[in-house]
Order: sequence, then C-alpha cells, then structure tokens
Amino acid sequence: MKKSSIIFLVFLIFAIFITFMSKPFAEHKPTVAVVLKNIDSQYWQIVKKGLEKGFRDFNLVGEVHAPLNETIEEQSALLMDILNQEPDLLIVSSVSSDIIPILMKFHEINIPVLLLDTDDPWKHKTAYIGTNNVEIGKMAGAFLATQLQPGDEVALISGNINQAVSASRIEGATINLERAAIKVATLKADVKNEKILAKRAMEEILIEYPHIKGVYAVNDIRALGAMEAIMEQGLEIPVIGADGLIEMIELIDEGEIRGTVAQNPYDMGYLSVETARKVLVGETIERTINSGVDFIIKENAKQKINFLENLLR
Repeated sequence: MKKSSIIFLVFLIFAIFITFMSKPFAEHKPTVAVVLKNIDSQYWQIVKKGLEKGFRDFNLVGEVHAPLNETIEEQSALLMDILNQEPDLLIVSSVSSDIIPILMKFHEINIPVLLLDTDDPWKHKTAYIGTNNVEIGKMAGAFLATQLQPGDEVALISGNINQAVSASRIEGATINLERAAIKVATLKADVKNEKILAKRAMEEILIEYPHIKGVYAVNDIRALGAMEAIMEQGLEIPVIGADGLIEMIELIDEGEIRGTVAQNPYDMGYLSVETARKVLVGETIERTINSGVDFIIKENAKQKINFLENLLR
C-alpha cells in the first residue's frame, strides 16, 4: 500500500473515531437546577421568564423550583432532593444564609453553585448574579432626598435587618440621606413582605412620627403598602421602593409619584443562565455579575409597563 493511501486511511479512521466519540457530548444537554425564594409573586415570575429564555437560547435543560411558603425548611428540603439528582449546576436564591451548609454539599461533589438575587460571602460560590443592594439603596436615598429639604425626617421600612438584601439597601439609603442632611426618624424592621403588613406598619409610623416627610421601603410590595396608608389619610409623602413592579410603575405613569429605582429581574434570570453556560464549558467568568438598576420616571414608565405586560402574558 502506498504511503499516501496509508496516511489517508489513518486520517479517515481518526475522523470517524472523533465523530463517534463527540456525538454523545453533542447530544447531551447539561442540566441546571434552579431554586428560587418563591414563584408566585410578580418579581419572581419575571425572573423565571428570564431563566426560561436563557435555557432556550443556551441549549440547557433547566428546571425551576421554589418553596410554597418561602421558608428555610422548605427550601432546604428542595435542595436536598435536587442534590440527590446531581444536576450539572445549581442556581439558587437563598431564603437565608442558613442554607450554606447544604450548598456546601453541592460544592463537595463538584456541582458549581451560582447565587441569584441574594448574595452571600460564602467563599465557594462560583458567582453572584444580581443587584448591588448597597448601590440600589444609595440611589433610592438620593432620589428621595431630591424631593425633600435638608433637616426633613424620613421613615425606613425593612424586612429582617439581619438578612443581606434588607440590610444592604438600608445601609445604602442611609448613607445618601445623611449626605443630604435628611434625618432618619425611625426604621421599621421585620415587616414581612406583604402589602397589608407594610400598610399597618406605615399606619403605626404616621401615628408615632406624624412629621415625617418621606419614606423608603426596601422593595415595592412594602412601598405600595406604605403608599396605601398615606393616601387613605389624604397625605402627600413621597415613597421610594425598588424592584419595578407594574403596579408601582403605573402610579408613576399616572403622575401619583415622581419615580422609583428598579431592579432588572428578567436580566437577572437570563444572565444567570448565560453564566451557567460559560461555567459548564469552562470559560472564565467574573465572580460578581451586576444585573443593573434603572431609574423609572414618567418619561419611560409606559415603555417599561408594556415590556413587563408582554413578558407576563
């Protein structure tokens, strides 16, 4: 056999071998498990839409899970069940830092863990994707201060101040309020993430601190509850939240409030899956991926409403 024929035959066998070996890898879609805090609220539905778009665009098999009542016990049970399934990667938005010992179990069997929405100093996380919560607090504090005068007093409404998101947003808001010579009259903490409970908290604040001139709540649900209490008493007190929920943006479009700062939950979900894909193919990624914050005012409110309504259909 001629030398050229032998070389061609060896090359052909090698090509067939490579094709045969690579086929299973091409057909295998990596699996990504997602565990959110809940799945019922508008905010998390928008996150889920971003995740699902990412799964389609990046050719990954993804399943989204969430506890029914947003409790650490339920989320822990979900994570243990998913751990037994051994997905290729985990994306999680933790209800509490108490979940870290379970996340360690994923790390111990080489399953990368991405933190979504809620960051934690856990050293073994692969990356955090979400908002810089100190910065969103600063933006909210500065925006509220533009509607007030030096020496005015405000109230802050928060969830559990020991949890990262609430603590960081309150920290950021306080920094820029103090820079503007705005005084914090009271911090109402441990207000659960329900509009009716935030409304009651605001009613109590108005009784105890009737002279306040503004309110910052760590998210839109609490902000909307505070606004209901204020409006029912016929008062005009600016309220700033976060998240960018449709109901809040509609109030801006209608001229009831001047504006708000808003997270990008859709981008947060999509970027998480994009990051997951990069991790799974061995690309280098940043350890913190900021999904950004928007200012929403009357001029861009309608556009934002249309985008979110189309997304949730």
